[in-house]
Amino acid sequence: MIKLPKIIGHRGACGYAPENTLVSIQTAHDMGVEWVELDVKLTADDVPIICHDDNLLRTTGMDADVKDVSYSAIRELDAGSWFADSFVGEQIPTLEDAVELITELGMGLNLELKPCPGREIETAQIALDHMTRMWDDHNNILVSSFSEIALENAADMLGGDWAIGYLFNDTPENWKDMAKHLGASTININGNHDDLKREFIEDIIDEGYGILAYTINNPMRARELITWGVDGVFTDEPDVMRDELYALN
Repeated sequence: MIKLPKIIGHRGACGYAPENTLVSIQTAHDMGVEWVELDVKLTADDVPIICHDDNLLRTTGMDADVKDVSYSAIRELDAGSWFADSFVGEQIPTLEDAVELITELGMGLNLELKPCPGREIETAQIALDHMTRMWDDHNNILVSSFSEIALENAADMLGGDWAIGYLFNDTPENWKDMAKHLGASTININGNHDDLKREFIEDIIDEGYGILAYTINNPMRARELITWGVDGVFTDEPDVMRDELYALN
């Protein structure tokens, strides 16, 4: 059964290194982080890569959508210099590259399916086809998404062997039915949402789900959420969270 960590490095440790890169994963590990969260989407030629945005402009300077660019072109892009000069030349990794490093470091992974619009089904199918051939520890992996279509396909493929995280921002009225339909293990919520109340957290707990909250960079908010019953938080700054949350033990 999946054991959720209190701290999950958001896109690696993206407060300190360019997000969704190998150096960001390594940085999180060096800070003592047990798990990282990474985003996966498909290139034009169906290579699963670790990237958050649909468009490549913010992190590489190329004004084009991932779904329209081949992997051979994407691997030539600089995904580090936007963050700091010390990261010039850092590449967008493939899913395979990222999993190889995570496995080598002995870390857990929350893989968020982040399909470009219209590519929900193939993103789930291709990414998870790769994952099931590369990842052996069923207790150290969580597959999540904002896309219910992607999650439905993930649930069908995984057959309950891997944990599913139902991810949303504004709470759907039918969240209980959908979480049950997906066979979800966790509910991943916006922990900064002004309307988030302790009663909702307790409702999730009563339904039997684990709870992860994103993206929490305020230690006091993280402490509050943990005391409400949240199992763990995604954070850009894992070192800032570590002493605050582990002090609760």
